[in-house]
Amino acid sequence: MSANSSVHATPAPAAPPSDKELVLKVIPMPADTNGNGDIFGGWVMAQVDLAGSVIPARIIRGRMATVAVKEFIFKQPVRVGDILSFYSSVTRVGNTSITVDVEVFAESFRNQGQFAKVTEALLTYVAIDDNGKPKAIAR
Repeated sequence: MSANSSVHATPAPAAPPSDKELVLKVIPMPADTNGNGDIFGGWVMAQVDLAGSVIPARIIRGRMATVAVKEFIFKQPVRVGDILSFYSSVTRVGNTSITVDVEVFAESFRNQGQFAKVTEALLTYVAIDDNGKPKAIAR
């Protein structure tokens, strides 16, 4: 993430999606920064994984594992104190797996209501049994 562009300067205007569910809101703290003072991309990726698991957990109702993440492209840096909102929707339910789309939006804590899209990713989760083996998703 670049230290030169910022959601605080001139964010690309964006509106949170109306076709996805808000599954997580979080405010990153100073311990989550990289060497440039921006929020570490890996921290954002971990939050996306948590947000992505919310809806599949309702469907699977048991253990699951993240098995794939398709491409992260960071469009805006995230700063300490920004409010990150994670929106998710199921794109596919297979026999043992569920794929979800997660979009992340940032808004300044001091200037709430103005959103900038940070990133988006497709994640696939597999339902697993107590031995860690894939199991069928009950329908």
